Amino acid sequence: MSSASPTSGAVRGGQGTRRSNLPSLTGLRFFAALLVFFFHTSLSNSPIPPNDPINPFADEGIAATYEKLLLNTGYIGVSFFFVLSGFVLAWSSRPGQRMTAFWRRRVTKLFPNHLVVFAASLVLFAGSAIASVGHWLPNLFMVHSFFPQPDINLSMNPPSWSLSSELLFYLLFPLLIVPIRRIREGALWAWAAAMVAGTVLVQLVSMHLVPATPKSAITPISDMQFWFGYLFPPGRLFEFVLGVLLARIVLAGRWPGWATTPFALFLTALGYGAGFMVPFEYTFVVATIVPIGALIGAVAVSDSRGDSSWLSSRTMVWLGEVSFGFYLVQGVTIFYLRSLMDGATYGVLGSLLVIAGFFAVSLAAGALLHHYVEMPAMRRFSRSRKEMRGSAGAGRPTATGTAGEPVVPAQGARSPEPGAGKPGSPTVPVP
Repeated sequence: MSSASPTSGAVRGGQGTRRSNLPSLTGLRFFAALLVFFFHTSLSNSPIPPNDPINPFADEGIAATYEKLLLNTGYIGVSFFFVLSGFVLAWSSRPGQRMTAFWRRRVTKLFPNHLVVFAASLVLFAGSAIASVGHWLPNLFMVHSFFPQPDINLSMNPPSWSLSSELLFYLLFPLLIVPIRRIREGALWAWAAAMVAGTVLVQLVSMHLVPATPKSAITPISDMQFWFGYLFPPGRLFEFVLGVLLARIVLAGRWPGWATTPFALFLTALGYGAGFMVPFEYTFVVATIVPIGALIGAVAVSDSRGDSSWLSSRTMVWLGEVSFGFYLVQGVTIFYLRSLMDGATYGVLGSLLVIAGFFAVSLAAGALLHHYVEMPAMRRFSRSRKEMRGSAGAGRPTATGTAGEPVVPAQGARSPEPGAGKPGSPTVPVP
């Protein structure tokens, strides 16, 4: 890639200019969801009672190695989605869009998929995942991650814990973007660094101020520390705001020419390796937040210049578009199908076939969710009839965004939802 300024003139500065499509970021989303999928297949115990092992390998050494290698992949997938949420919303945002219209589109994006998978969990895990109304009702309204109790914040469909964070991001974005637009371009990198420092601060508070006892049965820290350092939505705001700032940096033409995609991938490998050496709490976000931000920014810059990439191929874009559905259903799919096997384990070939089967079923279910729930709901409910009439009358073209939604809509900005990918602890069944 060229070392010259990577942003194109059409992108530079442009609150009023048409912004480039981000097809490669769409394709990249699928790999973030895939990391979460593989994390879940490696778990030593299911989050759904009776908590049988998910890892299908019979050989204890191979099973331990598989789990060890995938120890941090779920955390990386989660952090990627949270940073990408901020990036895409800022990329597609325009001054003057109405908050109510924005919130309507965001709620429509999240709730239909969530409700369908919630209902599936209710049916499949009745009697085991549902202890009382107090456990599942917060999940229904996507506020369950605000509760420190594991039987609430990981209730029903465990990967859905991240939707509480996404909902908080969407509620706050119209309020946050106003002051962030006022930050002078020369100060954007300093603010981005402050967000990275904020992720460190969250873990320092968790390690030194949150009670470290009683110890969790499934993590090396206490349940309270795990909740505060990983699940508590306000603590994830630093990643989201970092994404917003990175979008502004790219749009301002201030992305450094040397911060290319290969360099970002190299940083990601370093961050992944560092996750095995730093304190457990730092694996959640701190070890990989800089590489994730670098990767999102570098790929967006490449897209904005019109560089060709296999990530922007039709297949990868489709996979990226269904990744939200894939992410939401893969936990239920893996945990339920594994429960039907009564904890049976297999040789290497048999285990690989089991994992491939989990993937095929999860991808098919995610695609069905995307095409027959998410997209129809977005077409019908994401905009008021007045907006739809105005859009039809204007007849303006739209650019495809990170989740297949328009980045440049006829009225206001519709931003793609990267969904959420969520893992938990090395042995814990957390999305």
